[in-house]
Amino acid sequence: MEKQPLETEQDFKKQMEIEQQQIRLRMGRIKHKILVLSGKGGVGKSTVAVNLAASLAINNKKVGLLDIDIHGPSIPKILNLEDKKLVAFDDTIMPVPVSANLAVMSIGFMLKDQDDPVIWRGPMKYQVIKQFLRDVEWSNLDYLIVDSPPGTGDEPLSIAQLIEKPDGAIIVTTPQQLAITDVRKAVSFCRQLDIPVIGVIENMSGFVCPQCGHNTDIFKSGGGEDMAIEMNVPFLGRIPIDPQIVSACDSGEPYIQRYSQSQAAKAFNEAIKPILALDKSVFEKTNSFQKGDHKMRVAIPVNDGKLCQHFGHCETFAVIDTEGDATKPFKRQDVTPPPHEPGVLPKWLHEMGVNVIIAGGMGQRAKQLFDQNQIEVVIGAPVDTPENLVSAYLNKTLQTGDNTCDH
Repeated sequence: MEKQPLETEQDFKKQMEIEQQQIRLRMGRIKHKILVLSGKGGVGKSTVAVNLAASLAINNKKVGLLDIDIHGPSIPKILNLEDKKLVAFDDTIMPVPVSANLAVMSIGFMLKDQDDPVIWRGPMKYQVIKQFLRDVEWSNLDYLIVDSPPGTGDEPLSIAQLIEKPDGAIIVTTPQQLAITDVRKAVSFCRQLDIPVIGVIENMSGFVCPQCGHNTDIFKSGGGEDMAIEMNVPFLGRIPIDPQIVSACDSGEPYIQRYSQSQAAKAFNEAIKPILALDKSVFEKTNSFQKGDHKMRVAIPVNDGKLCQHFGHCETFAVIDTEGDATKPFKRQDVTPPPHEPGVLPKWLHEMGVNVIIAGGMGQRAKQLFDQNQIEVVIGAPVDTPENLVSAYLNKTLQTGDNTCDH
């Protein structure tokens, strides 16, 4: 009787391995798996996912669109597929076809009534996502686009772990600072799970007047691009608000297809270019500052154009990208740090992809936090311009003195 739990545990692990192997076989027939993420709801992520998938399908690619928003599945509504029912053969589920090149799967197809809430905890959500990957007959696809719910919780984590090696993620935001603050977490989520960030799309970036075509920045503009630059990820473009998106959803025809000559449709076509030319090594290079290769991103606290002796009391940080060669030109951007509180700056710089900080002085606890965030710390640097300090660091001629702030 005492051995039974051990045997049960072994059987459970064996079953898990079998199921994961089944997922690998399914996913092995799909060339590229791409997650669509956001850190905040209401940014139009599902609309972006639908139109990215439709754009790829129009470009003669075989595409699957997987909706893993368990509590708020919106893909069936956007594509006017709410009355569709799933077809299953033995242990195989067929995705719902949209066109010759596009098929969809969503938990929305499993609900008896579209108003029924899905009241599930994490383990149940994990199991249904596993079923979507293991049992759905996606066939041979060029792309599987996965529309994830907002945030960095159960669903995005489950899909990333079950797929094992997604090709990358597209991050969707709107221009306002409130959204961007949360969306930064999605970029950090990808970095922690070693998922390349294909790029950031700034949705609802201005309003296109249906009469004159004039673009008005209702929610401002450029916030998503600024965030992409700060966090060292590609920017894929701005998608303006267009009232015709609503009529496209009501008709069930993807906006990109129905209004192909609109500004937003043209923006979608630009956004998919890196996806059509998907090469994993390209996206690894765009995220290589945390990979430990020859590229570096160096942060230097600055006051009045020169190094500030204490990193926690600086006006700005000069963030310099380098190929590890002082003879090549540097790319510099100056960014304003968040309010100085314990533990904030190391995490903030880590999220930006910084892997070296040059400072005059730093407390021991702060240095430990930088070490935990895999950021090399150079202490005791002289007051000089950021470019001169980085050049000296790369040439191994940087003269350092005492720590000017050891507390």
